[in-house]
Amino acid sequence: MTKLWNKGYDVNKEVEKYLAGDSWGDQQMVKHECIASIAHGMMLNKIGILNDNEIKSIKKVLVEIIELDKNNKFIITPQDEDVHTKVENYLTSKLGDVGKKIHTYRSRNDQLLVNPRLYNKEKLLSIEQKLLNLIKSLINLAKSNKNIPMPGYTHRQKAMLSSIGLWIGAYAESFMDDFEVLSKAYELNDQNPLGSAASFGVPKNIDREFTTKLMGFSKTQKNTLYCQNSRGKIESIIVSALSQIMITIGKLSADLILFSTNEFGYIKLGNEVSTGSSIMPQKRNPDVPELMKGNVSIVLGYENIIKNAIKDLPSGYNKESQVVKEHTIKSILLTMDSIDMMQICIDTLTINDEICKKSCTKELFATDLAYDLVDQGIPFREAYNKIASEIDSIEVPDLNEAIKKRCHIGAPGNLGLDKLSKNIELKENELNKKKKFFENSIKKLLE
Repeated sequence: MTKLWNKGYDVNKEVEKYLAGDSWGDQQMVKHECIASIAHGMMLNKIGILNDNEIKSIKKVLVEIIELDKNNKFIITPQDEDVHTKVENYLTSKLGDVGKKIHTYRSRNDQLLVNPRLYNKEKLLSIEQKLLNLIKSLINLAKSNKNIPMPGYTHRQKAMLSSIGLWIGAYAESFMDDFEVLSKAYELNDQNPLGSAASFGVPKNIDREFTTKLMGFSKTQKNTLYCQNSRGKIESIIVSALSQIMITIGKLSADLILFSTNEFGYIKLGNEVSTGSSIMPQKRNPDVPELMKGNVSIVLGYENIIKNAIKDLPSGYNKESQVVKEHTIKSILLTMDSIDMMQICIDTLTINDEICKKSCTKELFATDLAYDLVDQGIPFREAYNKIASEIDSIEVPDLNEAIKKRCHIGAPGNLGLDKLSKNIELKENELNKKKKFFENSIKKLLE
């Protein structure tokens, strides 16, 4: 196998293996390597480096590699060095000198920047859609159970009257905020770094805007040195956004576990997400939310690894940044899986409304009674002390009426879910436009 940097010597085999890093991560990038290479080749054709027949031949072989990769027949091993070497060597083996021209006015630094940008665009669009679907399911669940009362908790103790609608709706809004953060991460990633070469551009008026359009990026990342300096920075922003999603998933998972215990019994997890015990016949274990809770720490850990890897690097390419790719990909895939699992949990969840109602005991209404005294002109602190001395004599009111009394925006009697649904509709329209633009660009490029 010929190295792209070949100088007539080989490094130590153990060193070669160590430097190659993660061939699994490179395997995820085969399609994106070929897409970027086609775009670069078409640009070389535009400026007269490749003739029409040469770019046609190069494009044909690169599309062939994409098909081989789809069928698991283009496998990258540590001996291949990386995806860039593997693809270029394949091109050269098929096309000879024509294949050797593809690297004109391009650095491997270009490739290791643009490939993840394309991969991230593809995956983040998928995550955005999954997240919107989950939010819609949460809104539907909240709407259909908006008047089912349940205790609200502070310090893990009963506090005031809440509702299933308020509880579930809180997570719909939380995920909506996470969606906004993720969308911004997508926007920052949606910049084409191809053409920055080794960080310093090339002595030729290459057309970077042309490759930006071909690959469906919204803009060109201009400063060629910053292109390289942003490696890891963009990924850390992406993984930070994913961490927010995972933190919300972890918090919801903790509630699902707690509220499905026999001690609470407010909800029941579906059989689809519950496993059993090998020794205790009665057990139904919340393994899925437990594992989702655990996976939050993994994504947070990956975020920390990425930030620590890049925090004190000087300008330009540095080998340390190689660790960024693996942990970004794993964060993306783990977050996608976790959203899928939470979707199943929500879709198969049932509410035990009778238990919820029975759990709304008298102490939840102490504050309500204090406010009733305030309405009679008694200062709040006096009302507070009076009710505190009469806790044992409190009676549970009509629960439906108690929920209706909480009528200000965002309270149990006025959840504002319709406004949230309209916002979801707007975000889905924006997402569809982004997806259509990107997908059509790549489809046209590969035709």
